[in-house]
Amino acid sequence: MWRLITAVILLLVIVCTRATRSESKTGNTGIAGVVMVTPIRPGPIKKGSESPEAAPLPSATFTVTSDAGAVTRFTTDAMGHFKVSLQPGRYVVLLAENRFPKPCGPFEITVEAGKMTDVEWRCDSGMR
Repeated sequence: MWRLITAVILLLVIVCTRATRSESKTGNTGIAGVVMVTPIRPGPIKKGSESPEAAPLPSATFTVTSDAGAVTRFTTDAMGHFKVSLQPGRYVVLLAENRFPKPCGPFEITVEAGKMTDVEWRCDSGMR
């Protein structure tokens, strides 16, 4: 009887350990970064100007697709940052809303297993 109980407990520990490892691998696989918009003001920018050329793109919703179709959506925070877990593979990311005269993206990205890929993407504000 004790052997049966010990075997069941051991089996549960093994299953739980594998589930935790696969969750942590998925949680550490994907893309993270910031989306910026540029230019942030019309007209020429003088060389050496103290004014920044780009600003974070806050609260922007992006769609992530693969060859199989839509995979997920994510929204940038107030500073334009985001983090999304994805399975390894090739993806295309595109702004899901029409904020600018030109499309923001598509950004093509390859996600590697066990790796969180850092990116900095820029969207064109259309200001000239």
